[in-house]
This record gives sequence, structure tokens and C-alpha cells, in this order.
Amino acid sequence: MYFASFCNQKINVFMRFFNGLNSVFLRSIKFITMKKITSKITIFFLFTIFALSFSGCGYNTLVSLQEKVNSAWSQVENQYQRRADLIPNLVKTVEGSADFEKSVLTEVTEMRSRVGQTKITAEDLNDPDKFAKYQKAQDQLSSSLSRLLVVAENYPQIKSNENFLQLQSQLEGTENRIAVERKKFNEAVQEYNTTVRSFPTLIMAKIFGFKEKQYFKGKEGSDQAPDVKFDFKNNDKDQKK
Repeated sequence: MYFASFCNQKINVFMRFFNGLNSVFLRSIKFITMKKITSKITIFFLFTIFALSFSGCGYNTLVSLQEKVNSAWSQVENQYQRRADLIPNLVKTVEGSADFEKSVLTEVTEMRSRVGQTKITAEDLNDPDKFAKYQKAQDQLSSSLSRLLVVAENYPQIKSNENFLQLQSQLEGTENRIAVERKKFNEAVQEYNTTVRSFPTLIMAKIFGFKEKQYFKGKEGSDQAPDVKFDFKNNDKDQKK
């Protein structure tokens, strides 16, 4: 009996020890689990604050406006490329006239070649020197084309050429579209630059390298398409006389 009572006491002590150890273990597991959950919640909370701060300080706005500028720039390039593609056919059409002023054709050809060598990308829009050279080359080509078409007015055999008339119409339409797309591009750049310079967006702009972009600066008369219309009626009257 004494031995059985002694064994029961030992068993009870062992069970109490085991239960205590198990309780400590369970509390440790619970603590670790809660700590992990708390850590995840903290990370999520910090990430949310970080994301909201980006949005609140204009990062997303800057990205959106930059894409808008790039899209407008691609439309400008498309119209310039369309004009460049029309020039070889125009030159071939007018050079068939033996007495046509060759210097005008040479100038147009050279200006087109210069434009082809002065290409810039959307990444270069914040470079004043590159953008100025690009605009200068394009404006010079516009002036050369305008002179060519004005000189062609003095050659009835050219003006009566159906191919020339079609090219004249296409060039006029392209020049008008270039003016429209340049205007849209300038508006997009103005909106972007204003945001870059405004507080608190300028902080994000400085941190992430959003720089002001260049825009087309018009010279006197450069915002108008070259006059490529011919007064056929007056020329017909002159020929009758």
C-alpha cells in the first residue's frame, strides 16, 4: 500500500510537471504564431502607407503624364516620317523638267538627309541641345519644301502633272497634321512640366529622376503650314495673253 501510494505521488508530480511544460510550450507556440501574424500585418501596413505616399505625392501622376508625352511624341514622329516618305517621289516628279532649278532640288534632298541623321528618341526629350537640333533640321526641311513648291508654280508642265498635284495635296495635308500634332505635344509637355515643378510632386520628381521636357518653340510663321496652293486661274489667264 505504501509503495502504491508512493508511485501515485510520483505519477501525479510527473503529470503536473508534464502539464506545466505542455502549457509553456503551447503559450510559446501561440506567442510565435501571434508574432508572425503581427509581423505580416505590420509589413502589409507599411507597404500600404508606402504605396499611398507614392500616390499622394504624385508618382503615379508623373508616370501617367510622362506616358502621355511619349504618346504625343510618337504621333509627331509619325507625321514627320510621312512627310519624309513623300519627298523622294516629289523630287522625281519635278526633276524631269530639264530647266527646273536644280539648286532647289539639291537643297530639299540635303535637308531630308540631314533630318534622317538628326533623329531623337523619347528619352532625349529632356535634352535641350538634341531637341533644338532636331527642330532646326525639321524646320529647315519645311522651308525647303515650301520654296520648291513655290518655284514649281512657274513651270506649267509640272503643275499639270497629275502625280505632282497628288503629292502637293498630300504634303499640304501632312504639314497641317504636323502642326496639329506639335501643338498636342506641346500641351502634353506643358502639363507634365507644370506637375514636375509643383509641390509636393517635385519631391518625387527629384527622387526618381523625372526631368522637365523640351517643347517646340515657334519662330515667326513656323506655326503655319507652307502655302502650297497654286493660282491656276491667274496662270491660265497669263498663258492666254
